Amino acid sequence: MTRLILDLFAGPGGWSHALSILGVRDVGLEWDEWACRTRTAAGHPTIRTDVARYPAWPFTGRTAGFLASPPCQAWSMAGKRLGLVDQPLVHQAVADLAAGRDTRERLLASCKDERSLLAAEPMRYLHALNTMDEPEWIVMEEVPDVLPLWRQYAVILRTWGFSVWTGILNAADYGVPQTRRRAILLASRTRPARPPEPTHARVAEPETLFGPGRKRWVSMAEALGWGATDRPVPTVCAGGGPGGGPEPFPSGSRKTLTASREHGSWRHRTLSSAPTAPSPHRSWVLRSNNQANATVRRLDEPAGTLFYGHRVNECAWVPEKANADQTQTPHGPSGSSEAIRITAIEAGILQTFPAWYPWQGTKSRQFQQVGNAVPPLMAAHLLAPHLEARVRQDDFGLAA
Repeated sequence: MTRLILDLFAGPGGWSHALSILGVRDVGLEWDEWACRTRTAAGHPTIRTDVARYPAWPFTGRTAGFLASPPCQAWSMAGKRLGLVDQPLVHQAVADLAAGRDTRERLLASCKDERSLLAAEPMRYLHALNTMDEPEWIVMEEVPDVLPLWRQYAVILRTWGFSVWTGILNAADYGVPQTRRRAILLASRTRPARPPEPTHARVAEPETLFGPGRKRWVSMAEALGWGATDRPVPTVCAGGGPGGGPEPFPSGSRKTLTASREHGSWRHRTLSSAPTAPSPHRSWVLRSNNQANATVRRLDEPAGTLFYGHRVNECAWVPEKANADQTQTPHGPSGSSEAIRITAIEAGILQTFPAWYPWQGTKSRQFQQVGNAVPPLMAAHLLAPHLEARVRQDDFGLAA
């Protein structure tokens, strides 16, 4: 019987894309229609279903690896964080499911956010799989506030014979051009569980007697292929509008690609739409939203954590000299037309998806998929030890 990797809450394919590069495939369970369409367009095997209702028995006796990234909206700082209020109920659900008692319906009735209990669903599957001494390994990922729950999982898994590690990892430490911090659980029946060695650091490290030091964090400019000058400028893809056509930009906000090239600030990258560029005479930063406390990063830094809620994408390139002005609007700083919203293709690249990745749905649907996905490059580092594989940074479109 073919052994498989089961991927719960599979999203648009962060784990799946990493696995495909490492030479294997997973079977993804996902409810969201547009994430499923993206997965299908990318060639990832998918079952569209409610993870909370799908039975575990079809996977028993055939599951080698187990992945889970439960929806983070109930826990994320970008939302109301009612998952923290519901946390005792989620812990109770995990304990009950680990003992073979399904109390989800009763507990769900008391939850402030019905999505909170989804973080307990992996235990339902793991309890069923454990009857067959499966899986061989487990990797789970969520926002940092879920770490206490992962620690509860760890206590239970150790009694089942797993070596387990839990902790917070920063995606930038593994070559992702984004300082995305996530709570991680790693477990194995066959090897000591430990986090992968970081490959990058905020500041590059010198070579020592023990080998080369870690490289400097990958910047947005490097990842997007914008740079050759000391102050690179963005090259932004058109496309991603609700009908699949060009995204509307304020009049006068773009300069021609030719002008950007003349200033030596753009180098070619294969994208699905023709690139254009804002004025090459400005220094640009990326603002995560229009709030006064928005995360702001220069192009020579990694992006902050990319997340997109129910609103339209507010993440925008803004001229650096205007950044101190807190009166910015979605249409530009202080009424200026210079602010340019990041595109879904750019956001995907900053998550280490390739530029060709076939995001499906409206512009807002695409951004939600990007924000919810596991960065494939980080996923590959977490998966490689279990697959006895080696991660090559340039397989993800980034320099080694």
